[in-house]
Amino acid sequence: MAEIKAEPGHHHTLAIPETDISAKKPQKTQRVASLDIFRGLTVALMILVDDAGGEWPMIGHAPWHGCNLADFVMPFFLFIVGMAIPLALKKIPSKAQAVKKVVCRTLKLLFWGLLLQGGYSHAPDKLTYGVDVKMIRFCGILQRIAFAYLVVALAEIFLRLSPSKDVSAGHFSVFRLYCWQWLVGACILVMYLALLYGTYVPDWQFTVLDKNSPEYGKVFSVTCNVRGKLNPPCNAVGYIDREVLGINHMYQRPALRRSKACMENSPYEGPFKTGAPSWCHAPFEPEGILSSISAVLSTIIGVHFGHVLIHMKGHSERLKQWIIMGFALLILGLVLHFTNAIPLNKQLYTFSYVCVTSGAAALVFSAIYILVDIWNLKYIFLPLKWIGMNAMLVYVMAAEGIFAEILFWAIIAGILHQFRIYWKL
Repeated sequence: MAEIKAEPGHHHTLAIPETDISAKKPQKTQRVASLDIFRGLTVALMILVDDAGGEWPMIGHAPWHGCNLADFVMPFFLFIVGMAIPLALKKIPSKAQAVKKVVCRTLKLLFWGLLLQGGYSHAPDKLTYGVDVKMIRFCGILQRIAFAYLVVALAEIFLRLSPSKDVSAGHFSVFRLYCWQWLVGACILVMYLALLYGTYVPDWQFTVLDKNSPEYGKVFSVTCNVRGKLNPPCNAVGYIDREVLGINHMYQRPALRRSKACMENSPYEGPFKTGAPSWCHAPFEPEGILSSISAVLSTIIGVHFGHVLIHMKGHSERLKQWIIMGFALLILGLVLHFTNAIPLNKQLYTFSYVCVTSGAAALVFSAIYILVDIWNLKYIFLPLKWIGMNAMLVYVMAAEGIFAEILFWAIIAGILHQFRIYWKL
């Protein structure tokens, strides 16, 4: 089987949104099948945990510290976006043109994110639409992806260097070639840790604005007056979001309310305990400002894997880089968590969480790469490939609650289309 190489006719589309970069010569382009399948697997995983997470909380988001199956979805998306960035931008010689494409795709992501999660479209089965601008949610999944994509893509455009020699000559040559991108990542990490542990969190109060809550309209106070805490009521992530976004514009039903301190049936949804802490009723933004800054690190790590795919020509060289780095990240994150240095926490997007989820993404992608690009087992993954090639469409349908009704026929249509191309029908 032919390897995936950085040929003039070889490019890949971006995870969400999808790219469409024209080649200089009018020839049929190819896609990196393993990346499409990984993207499709992540979208399918997102739909699974969204639909079944309430019934099986062990696969839903962890209420606070810890990492369940659902907590891998967001970093997997960011990792995929990062991998696709160098593949998508490598054929655009003009920096101005590349910036234009990046900005346009960022704006598209922000538009869809605000539309789907801001409150403009809700309860589609009841045909209720519209938004209360006093309660609109500014942050969300697509907004976080847009931010990470914009930062990392601009760094890729302006900081990448031309290789002076074959980077496959040494295992650290890819790191040296893209040292400025890694410096950006180091600065982001330092800034995140400084704000997370250095920000003073004062006492605060809030009014319950969730109309479905029995505590609607009640005012609660939370005592903090601390610095460097990672508990639900007094962490810097929530404090910065309350100050910048406003508590009305944050997620009203966060996973932290399913913690043991709050609910009788934790980790299941249910009534609050008698005398539950006041912060159990408070909003919290899981895709907020400070945590989104940390989330950029997942995309930067993904970019490195895309660089390896472009510059390393042999399967063994690529896999050696990916697997070693994947295990290194996984071990580092687990050590930080189990030594209580930095706990795993998706809602805070801690550094240990970045390491564990990025390492897992690296190993999952490596396994798919072996199955698809080395063993050529593409056709058993056709449904996932179709989902990955139409990720934005599937995401919108899932968010609108109409995906389940048409998934079956969409997959069938995708399989038939692939077989028609394969057999040239």
